[in-house]
Amino acid sequence: MLTLYGHPISSFTWKVLMALYENDTPFDFVTVDQNTYTDFIAKWPMGKFPILLDRDRQTMITETSVIIEYLDAYNPGATRFIPQDTDTALEVRRWDRVFDHINTTMSKVVVDNIRPDGQRDPFGVEEAKRVVHAAYSVVETQLGARAFAVGDSFTMADCAAAPALWYATRNVPLDNKYPRIAAYLERLNARPSFARAVTESEPLFHMYPGA
Repeated sequence: MLTLYGHPISSFTWKVLMALYENDTPFDFVTVDQNTYTDFIAKWPMGKFPILLDRDRQTMITETSVIIEYLDAYNPGATRFIPQDTDTALEVRRWDRVFDHINTTMSKVVVDNIRPDGQRDPFGVEEAKRVVHAAYSVVETQLGARAFAVGDSFTMADCAAAPALWYATRNVPLDNKYPRIAAYLERLNARPSFARAVTESEPLFHMYPGA
């Protein structure tokens, strides 16, 4: 049995939830909060979620991309997240990292919004926004006329893109400069696996500025 430790409004948790929902993979979900944090830290002292426990194989998997590749290998379904073709698989991994970079950089803007006066970092926020816009321009070119980030099917790169762009565009707007990204995000928002992750987290949006 699989157990995912994460948080409902965590963008990186959404990334893994998408992969699980895509293939209707059975799993239990444990929200990391004040009641479960001690147990979570005992399992993964680095404190970075989500993590996946596979009790059948007595294995703990950390890092979102590795978790999704693990699901592809040991819990495969109709949607395969890593293509069999080596070159295409490398492209998927590359764009997965690009979207994760957007996700991490965007979080600097969000965190600054909840800092008390006198502890904010306007220079760091502007630099983060510059980096995100640079990434937008790269993604806009990559998308071209395709429906997905890489190739002609949904992959791990799209699992990374959906939460990264959902949060990023709320904090670093597209401003009508990136029509391909806007259309791509509309397609991702309509995908049942992502729509489910977002809908389930809506009651907690008040906890996260920019959601």
